Amino acid sequence: MNKKIKTSAVSGFPEYLPADQLLLDQLKQTVTATYRSFGFIPLDTPVLERREVLLAKAGGETEHQLYFLENNSDNLALRFDLTVPLARYISEYSGALTFPFKRYQVAKVYRGERPQKGRYREFYQADIDIIAEGVLPLSAEAEIIKVIATVFEKLAIGSFTIKISNRKLLSGLLASLDLSAAATEILRILDKLPKIGAESCQAELKKLGVDSLASSQILALASLNGDVLAGLEELDIKHPDFVVGLGELQELAQCLSDYGVPAANYSFDLSIARGLDYYTGTVWETFLDDYPELGSICSGGRYENLVAGFSNRAFPGVGASIGLSRLFYQLKTAGLLPEITPPVAEALVISDDRQRGEQLADSLRRRGLSVAGAYESEKLKKKLALANHWSVKTVYLLGEEELAAEEVSVKDMVSGEQKRQALSEFI
Repeated sequence: MNKKIKTSAVSGFPEYLPADQLLLDQLKQTVTATYRSFGFIPLDTPVLERREVLLAKAGGETEHQLYFLENNSDNLALRFDLTVPLARYISEYSGALTFPFKRYQVAKVYRGERPQKGRYREFYQADIDIIAEGVLPLSAEAEIIKVIATVFEKLAIGSFTIKISNRKLLSGLLASLDLSAAATEILRILDKLPKIGAESCQAELKKLGVDSLASSQILALASLNGDVLAGLEELDIKHPDFVVGLGELQELAQCLSDYGVPAANYSFDLSIARGLDYYTGTVWETFLDDYPELGSICSGGRYENLVAGFSNRAFPGVGASIGLSRLFYQLKTAGLLPEITPPVAEALVISDDRQRGEQLADSLRRRGLSVAGAYESEKLKKKLALANHWSVKTVYLLGEEELAAEEVSVKDMVSGEQKRQALSEFI
């Protein structure tokens, strides 16, 4: 007897039953429609990139997470995010683009890391970026943050807070403490502050050789709360990076107010450091207020030098990324997604006369409805059960009586009401 081939999906590569796939598609559609409503245009880049492109701006760990193609002379690998390919794209087509270039991209990326609950090897990211040529004003940060706030308002998954910081503040403090050489590692430790707490962070800083006085100053800055902007002024740190970072945060506060971003949806939090090396200024993370255990559901920031590995010209940018696959898992697990199945179609045409049934279905499709057809000679009860299973709102029935009278029975599947109408009203 032949051994059966294993049919389960590869670990870390999720696939869904139809009801969940429809919910995930709705999530993607809401995000995409919001991005487009702010004037961002779609972009699609190849899933494969050259190894040197992907490693141009990534940290040392990234190379171990890349999926390489075997036996290929071009040394290709699957993309691990959408931002580095964007940098390559900007460098390649800058002469044909209009700046500021406002793009969004919703696509799959791949990381060869150990799968965990909600953390996959293949997953959707939904990115949005504004790229300028030369100078990018701080209002771009405010615009991106407003877009993200609008996305989560439309998703209606509860109150949320976008926590905002500026990497120049911490880098300025570290420079004043002669700790610039260890800045990358210190920022990575501070990025874990909300998860592991100040005491654990202090222990990790000590392992780096940071003395207790310096680590206390670092953690005091990262732990500022209340009127953070006033607290930063009171610290009276004179290093140029710190002064610039504070000025940018103050200007951003005014831009957010001008853009009408609700004050309840954002706060300034110096513990937000963001681990990726290419962020240079404003950074942020987004959290659900009632579900902090879910962690960040959206992150972003400014990068002045991302394109530098591909071009000698300056193309500063600011962007945000929503890990849609992880977010979907988090919302599903927390019970924040509707239990009802989204409709497969808005209407179902039932008829034993396939030709007349499809004529009616086509006329409804031309009106903008999504319509399925059930024309085979099965019992009406079974076809109506199918309509319920698909969450169809309206059934159009063309039985023998209706066809003889040139009429159609229209049944509201929610209220149960049914009425006859002339077929000529539809066809």
